[in-house]
Amino acid sequence: MKQLTIFALFLFLAPLASSQERITDEDEARAIFENVDDRRSSISTETAEMSMEITDSRNRTRSRTMQFWSKIEGDDTYSLIIFSAPGNVRGTGFLSVNEDGNTTQRLYLPTVGRIQLIGSGERGDSFMGSDFTYEDLGDQDPDDYEFEWLEEYDERYRVRASKPESEQYAYVEFEIDKERYTLLNIHYFDREGTQIKRLEAENFEQLTDQLWSPAKMTMFDLVEERHTVIEWNNRTINEPVEEWRFTERGLRRGI
Repeated sequence: MKQLTIFALFLFLAPLASSQERITDEDEARAIFENVDDRRSSISTETAEMSMEITDSRNRTRSRTMQFWSKIEGDDTYSLIIFSAPGNVRGTGFLSVNEDGNTTQRLYLPTVGRIQLIGSGERGDSFMGSDFTYEDLGDQDPDDYEFEWLEEYDERYRVRASKPESEQYAYVEFEIDKERYTLLNIHYFDREGTQIKRLEAENFEQLTDQLWSPAKMTMFDLVEERHTVIEWNNRTINEPVEEWRFTERGLRRGI
């Protein structure tokens, strides 16, 4: 099963209607989640310009611009982000590669001229001062979750899945559009059952006859009262992307 990056999962703006009976069927919950994955497989590559705005608890903002490349090849996924502005982060790169079910993440810091391997103990760290962590930017592999239940509403499903290997989250709840099988929101909970983060998606664009993807997503840190907005512009899909992009050479070379 191919895996989704967070940029493919995208992701309560209105209150939910009364739910139907909760269905505690792991296979059925998994099948709905995997349908989202199947829609993603309708494209092989994507490139885009991205902007990031980080807002702290005092409403102060910082802005970043980035270039994004991704590729899906069978069950393997590759993504690369290179920062273009401001000057103090220009050339910083983040590479995430999932091959044969194993994810490797690397960060290139041009100021020190070295590539840092992101270990399992660092996956919960903030990505470039934002409200996204390295784990959030990694692959969303169905096999990483133990699906617990689903609820069906008029226009969406809500699926709960625990995440045994995560140091950040005990479980997550996915809200999935019933017609398009796109992820509308993700709710993240700690081991005390407190919701600590929420990811919201907006401005969906139809990329293929099967795939709708948001042009904007916002990650809310509900504990620190912060949020980060990422927006996509000038997207292209299914155009050739050089193989070297998803290597350490691509990390160092930058844009």
